[in-house]
Amino acid sequence: MSAAHDAALASPVQASLGRMAAMVLRHTYLLRKSWVRVIEMAYWPTMNMVLWGFIAKFFATNSSWVAQVPGVLVSALLLWEVLFRGQLGFALAFFEELYSRSLGHLFVSPLRPMELVGSMIVVSLIRTFIGVGLAVALAIVLYATSIFDLGLPLVAFFANLMFMGWSVGLMVAALVMRYGLAAENFGWGAIFIAAPLSGVYYPVDVLPGWLQPVSWILPTSHVFEGMRAVLAQKVFLWHEFWTALGLNLVFLAAGVGVFLAAFQAARRRGMILQQGE
Repeated sequence: MSAAHDAALASPVQASLGRMAAMVLRHTYLLRKSWVRVIEMAYWPTMNMVLWGFIAKFFATNSSWVAQVPGVLVSALLLWEVLFRGQLGFALAFFEELYSRSLGHLFVSPLRPMELVGSMIVVSLIRTFIGVGLAVALAIVLYATSIFDLGLPLVAFFANLMFMGWSVGLMVAALVMRYGLAAENFGWGAIFIAAPLSGVYYPVDVLPGWLQPVSWILPTSHVFEGMRAVLAQKVFLWHEFWTALGLNLVFLAAGVGVFLAAFQAARRRGMILQQGE
């Protein structure tokens, strides 16, 4: 009698544990089949460790910069936000069409792919001005630091960072068109791959020697080197501007090419109407 009673009590518990185990197994299978989710789990801890490690290394060996830390860091942060918001604004404009499942309907209309790209660029600009505008105003009030102190070079920095943001946004949109919304999180974090390599808060020469040539391939490295030259030496480095602009044109052309290739592939496979499902 006692054994039968214990078995009856154990049965609901075992059934409950079995259902929980089934749900855990379901998500385990999901991770095994989705590399983008696995990468995301390790992405932010790794990125933060690398970025702040280089920042600490720079300030530990350059005490002469300590007095300039507030202005340099705040200006760098605001310019980084221009890049991040430009890329994110572009990606979110594309994601909105997926969330509403309207991408297929848009291309039943006379809308062309490059017209969609152009409209998302304008939306990205609007989002960037809104998102960064408040931060710029608060920096003036709270830290007495104005990004407008950069003067006319600010226009050059802004344009180059927006170009880079749109390039990455195009590639993220292509990735989502290829792999679906499972790759959506790259829209939030893809640009941060460039953060440790771009010398946002420290010069490129802080990086290991073997990594510096990789850094110089990025337009952002030249923008932030130029920013520090304006803040510290009151000099605008024209060669950095032209190098950043040239690299940006290459990146933007690559982004457009990747996006159009992904679009054509999705259209051939009949995936346009299924996007967002």
